[in-house]
Amino acid sequence: MTRPRPFRRAGVAGLGLALAGSVLAACAGGPSAGSGTRIEGGTLTYAHVQEPPCIFGGWIQQAYISRQVLDNLVTLDTDGSIKPWLATSWEVSPDGLTYTFTLKEGVKFTDGTPLDAEAVAFNFDQWMTTQLNGTAKVSLDPYYRAAEVIDPTHVAIRLNAPYPQFLTLITQGYFGIQSPTALRTRSQAENCEKPIGSGAFVVEEWRKGQEVVFKKNPNYTSWPATAKHEGPAYIDELRWKFVPDPLSRYASLTTGQSDVVYEIPTVHWKDAQEKFETTIRYITPGKPISFYINTAAGVFTDKLVRQAFAHGADRKGAVEAGFHGVIPYEGNPAMSRSTPDYNADLADAYPFDQAKANALLDQAGWTGPRTPEGIRTKDGRPLTVRIIYGAGSFITAEGATVLQALQEQWKQVGFGVELIPLTRAELNSGRFSDPTTYDAWPSYWTSPSPAILWIVWRPTTPEKPNGNNRSFYNNPELARIIDEANTSTDPERASQLYRQAQQIISDNAAGIGLYTQNTLVAAANRVKDFWLEHSQGEPVFSDVYLVQ
Repeated sequence: MTRPRPFRRAGVAGLGLALAGSVLAACAGGPSAGSGTRIEGGTLTYAHVQEPPCIFGGWIQQAYISRQVLDNLVTLDTDGSIKPWLATSWEVSPDGLTYTFTLKEGVKFTDGTPLDAEAVAFNFDQWMTTQLNGTAKVSLDPYYRAAEVIDPTHVAIRLNAPYPQFLTLITQGYFGIQSPTALRTRSQAENCEKPIGSGAFVVEEWRKGQEVVFKKNPNYTSWPATAKHEGPAYIDELRWKFVPDPLSRYASLTTGQSDVVYEIPTVHWKDAQEKFETTIRYITPGKPISFYINTAAGVFTDKLVRQAFAHGADRKGAVEAGFHGVIPYEGNPAMSRSTPDYNADLADAYPFDQAKANALLDQAGWTGPRTPEGIRTKDGRPLTVRIIYGAGSFITAEGATVLQALQEQWKQVGFGVELIPLTRAELNSGRFSDPTTYDAWPSYWTSPSPAILWIVWRPTTPEKPNGNNRSFYNNPELARIIDEANTSTDPERASQLYRQAQQIISDNAAGIGLYTQNTLVAAANRVKDFWLEHSQGEPVFSDVYLVQ
């Protein structure tokens, strides 16, 4: 095998993401941008929402936090191009089946062991053969074949088929490289609470239910090409606090208790823009907050009923009112507008039209005597819909208000909608893997790649179940189209196929759009050079410095 050529940009896999996040500057009290005396070191307090069960893993909340400790092979720039990180360059074989990475020399994990080709290969094998990180596995499956160590600074990742989305996908925090020595010799609990990486920070202490305390890694040498400076972090300590209540979280910023706050309530977004110089609105790529619609059991096995449900409530109006015009409505259920190859023609699919909804339900035979509550019936069975949702996790308090508004509108056309709030633990318990347990489920999935369609919509079979297909929508033609898009080396052909796949999902109302998942972040005026990485909006503190 020839040695990798100098770094080159990826193809079009990441294009279209440039507008996913934007930094908005506003006049504010306190020092203007760039003013103030710089502080050497110092402590930064960050107020987050949810506490994960482990500091690394396959949940977006884990990727946010593990980013502070673990480094990736590559990173995604704001223009969608792939840039070096632990890998200084890479080469893709002519057949698209082998990616050979050249690694930075001399990088060490914070336990003193080398971050070399063996460590990278070990991590890939762990992702694909263990339960270490489910999102990493489903992002590469079934295209990943093996990782091969060529020499200490060269590792080859071999695939079963061409997969042009590969580089874009491994920019996500799920693909942070951990110390094989730590994974082999320490307990699962130790690695969960204090993973060993090569990143800008190390975990000092995890005070469960309160905060994770990070200390600066003074020997940090492996910053990404997208970093704002070269060298170890400026701040000495990062305190990552868990503050679930949105009003308390924002108040902590306005009173100076926190320096950076995640998920500003939309009712306070304008106020934040006026008070703070750095406010960031990041439109998350991947699957937006949309309804998985259960096509395997219950009333939604009939496409006419699914389409009536889509037309029966003013989803756009409810989103605009519930989120004070800050978070945009999204009619495309399959893909967020910040994802490459987004099908914009579906943005206004199924507009609010209760007359059409009523006609569709009549056509579907729901014409029996209505219940005293006004719910339609068919053969003596009421038209009831159970919507489960992650209260305070996937769906914020403002999102729950949107669902409540829609519930009343659906009742006007004869749907009896029950809203069932659940904790994240309840949603992930396995209880709702059976199609008899719910009818609709609003949720999202973060991914910088249109290959999100494969993760969410691949059919489930007895031989290869797909627990992420929560609509239970098994369409072999859809799967064929997505797989062809994933493996096509012709960008234009791949884009056409991805858009076709989204059209099929929308036409069959296998999902129903609601709104884009946004990240709204604000930083105190004493905080400089805070930013969100581009693949999924992970907060980056390694460049931050403080002024007074």
